[in-house]
Amino acid sequence: MMRIEKVLRNLREKGKKSLIIYITAGDPNLKITEELVYSIAEAGADVVELGIPFSDPLADGPTIQQASYRALKGKVTISKILSTIEKIRKKSSVPIALMTYYNPIFCYGLDRFVADSKAVGVDGLIVPDLPLEESKELRGITERFGIELISFIAPTSTPQRIAAIAQSARGFIYCVSVTGVTGVRKNFSPKIVEMIEKIRLYTDMPLAIGFGISGPEQAKEATKYADAVIVGSAVVKLIENSRKDLSVMLPQISNFVKSLKEAIRTEERRKNKNKI
Repeated sequence: MMRIEKVLRNLREKGKKSLIIYITAGDPNLKITEELVYSIAEAGADVVELGIPFSDPLADGPTIQQASYRALKGKVTISKILSTIEKIRKKSSVPIALMTYYNPIFCYGLDRFVADSKAVGVDGLIVPDLPLEESKELRGITERFGIELISFIAPTSTPQRIAAIAQSARGFIYCVSVTGVTGVRKNFSPKIVEMIEKIRLYTDMPLAIGFGISGPEQAKEATKYADAVIVGSAVVKLIENSRKDLSVMLPQISNFVKSLKEAIRTEERRKNKNKI
């Protein structure tokens, strides 16, 4: 068992839920990304998901698309992101997963990308445009280097597909709460409950709900059903709004992450009380 899965399982065994926070690497710059990781981890994130900016982010909504554009405009590259993670590892042991699309990995070189990621302390890899049927080569490389390749399951996934994905899943299963792209949404889809129940028939792998979690109340609702919640666009939007003033940004992001963590803990306490 590798580190991300171990962290999520250990928390689950203690009756706790996990919080995964996404930010786009290099928005507004890599130095601030480094500081944000420290702040997010200290505020209570159990895993940090770092997005590698890409010019055609098919799964991302406008907020993260714009963050990617700003980062690319600032000449952010995979090599620079990995160097930043290497710096982070000197001060923080928070599990880190890289989120990217297949094209940047392919252009960088599959073996080289995974080897370089492992060398600087990356724990997991999330590739939203890589379907299970085409993941064998990359999955073999990540298995060899000890990096967890995270799998996605969507509301439209059939039982047969859920079973196949569950069999090869590592780290956690990324449960997509809605069809479409990432982004803040007002309502939490009731279909996610049905999907979680279906997945549980095939695996006890930690399940994390993502896509559209906008704040503490939705995070609390999501952890009624899943082991973890992933919050991205809401955090990236706060970064966008305060990117010109680090003295405002860091406390604001920290307070938001703390509010998410507190909401999750409220749900934990409710569940644990009902068990007594």
